[in-house]
This record gives sequence, structure tokens and C-alpha cells, in this order.
Amino acid sequence: MVDTGETARVAERGYFPWWHPYFRYALREWVRPEEEIGPQMRAIGLDPNDVRWVLLTHLHTDHAGGLAHFPKAEHLLSRREYENDTGAMGLIRGFLPNRWPRWFRPTLIDMQPESIGPFPSSYRVTQAGDVRFVPTPGHTVGHLSVVVTTPGVTYLLAGDASYTQELMLQERIDGVSNDRQTARRTLERVHAFCRAAPTVYLPAHDPDTLTGWQTGNWQ
Repeated sequence: MVDTGETARVAERGYFPWWHPYFRYALREWVRPEEEIGPQMRAIGLDPNDVRWVLLTHLHTDHAGGLAHFPKAEHLLSRREYENDTGAMGLIRGFLPNRWPRWFRPTLIDMQPESIGPFPSSYRVTQAGDVRFVPTPGHTVGHLSVVVTTPGVTYLLAGDASYTQELMLQERIDGVSNDRQTARRTLERVHAFCRAAPTVYLPAHDPDTLTGWQTGNWQ
């Protein structure tokens, strides 16, 4: 499983910190309980308890809000991302460490000097190396994407490296980025990777739901 989606608890009064300007003024979310990842999986005959690994691209709430559905899985996450997102400073930076499950103790990973295409390092999730993390910082400091290699095509599950395929092809930085220069370098690498071989590019967000600021109109 790559990321866990959002939780229906976002509709609860007080779930988001009232004092934080982003959560107070810039974010509106509506998720029904049946739309959470656990019920969605069960609806197609899959049991979240059977998931071996949850691969986290980063810990923004819309990617980590569904963690509670996977208490039996091993959660893999960039060490730098976790260190950036925890504690009071993590909350100030726009993460919700106070809402993670009490049992959440992710396996923290560091990139290994094994390049894949334009990415200078990677991390093998599987021994065969057909599932790997690659570093795609910019949206957050420790953002990762997941490369899945099959005989006919490669899948790049990009998280929020870009919000849409169009923005990636334009190498255009999205509205949320902690480091524009790093984000631009990441987009160049992602674009080069997708050009090199048949690749299905899968950003996490549905372009039909994006608002103006998310699609870069503030750039």
C-alpha cells in the first residue's frame, strides 16, 4: 500500500488545530467514513490486515490520515521526513503528529547509493528491487516516490512530487513546496525518468478536485 489517504475525522470540530493559519483558512476537506481506505479495500474483497508494507511518501494528513487501518503492517518512511514532521515543530510545519495512532512506529529508511535512471540513490523495498523508493524532495523535505518495475511497463507512484501529470510534464512547481529549487530539480528527474522508458505516472491527487492554488496559479 502506498499512502493511506485521509480520515473522516477531518469533519470533527477541533480535529485540526484552530490556531494554525493553514488549517484554519486554506484547507477544507469532506470525507465520509465509507470513503476511508479500510472500507474501500473491504468493498473490493481486500483486508487491510493482510497488507505487509505501507510505503509512505510523506506525512501530510491527506496521505497519512488512514494509518489507523493498518496496525499490523510495517510502515516505511524517510528518516528525514519523520524527523521533520514530529513534535511541536512538525505541527507548526503543517503536519498532525498528535493525530497519528499511538502505536505508529515507522521503519525509518535512508537512501542507498544505488542509482535508478536519473535518481542518484534509491531504497529496495523488495529483495529483487522491483519495488523501490526514490528520493523526490521538494513538496516536503523527505518526500519519496515509489517505482514498481514490471516486464512491460514501469509505474511511478509519485505522491505529491506533482499534483498532476501535466504539471510534471511542464516541470511546473505546485502551490505547496518547502524548497522551490529542490522541487524543480525533482521534477526534472521525474520527467527524465518517465521519458526514458514506458512509464505510467501516478500522482496522488485527482486533477478534477484541484483548486486554483494547488494547480500553480499562485506561481
